[in-house]
Amino acid sequence: MSTHAAVFDVDGTLVDTNHVHTVCWWEALRQAGHRVSMTAVHGAIGLGSSDLLEHLLGADRDRDEDSAISAAHKALYGTWHEHLAPFDGARDLLRRLHADGRPVVLATSASGPELKALRAAIDADEAITATASADDVDAGKPAPDPVHHALELVGAPAEGSVFVGDSVWDMRAGRRAGVVPIAVLSGGVCRAELEDAGAAEVYADTADLLRNLDSSALGRG
Repeated sequence: MSTHAAVFDVDGTLVDTNHVHTVCWWEALRQAGHRVSMTAVHGAIGLGSSDLLEHLLGADRDRDEDSAISAAHKALYGTWHEHLAPFDGARDLLRRLHADGRPVVLATSASGPELKALRAAIDADEAITATASADDVDAGKPAPDPVHHALELVGAPAEGSVFVGDSVWDMRAGRRAGVVPIAVLSGGVCRAELEDAGAAEVYADTADLLRNLDSSALGRG
């Protein structure tokens, strides 16, 4: 087996969830009396709950509201669990990497029932070597901690390993962790923003990455 890991973000990268998260966070914030545009909420997707609320509401917000807003988001998003669907090529990409001897690790802010629903949607458990959840680290993306933890789980070095994600937070985390950040456009973030955040390569989605795997940093690793 290769010592170089293939680390994947999940929401917006492997599973088509970013716009669902956007609506659920927007509604949770609205219920708490906060008017935040969906565009702003979408730009924060990929951050952990606390960081997302700080990004949208500021450091001087009433932090006593955080738990209730996060719980409202979780409840709203939970109604979508059975409807989650992977992007075209996601399942086949993970299986191809596994067959090629690459350890595949998921690095996600999801945990508990949400993570279970995402893994069920991907339907490639046999190809996933390990999962690094938000519960496992002190700081979420864009800090490098989730990527570092993912690498530690499979004993992989940063050099030669790859992190595939869809957000600027993913790209910044990948750069800070010393891996090669690869971006997909399926999360709704434009190419220029992803490249500015450090993306070494950009693909339309997982199907596009799978088609171009051999020439990509992921394939070469």
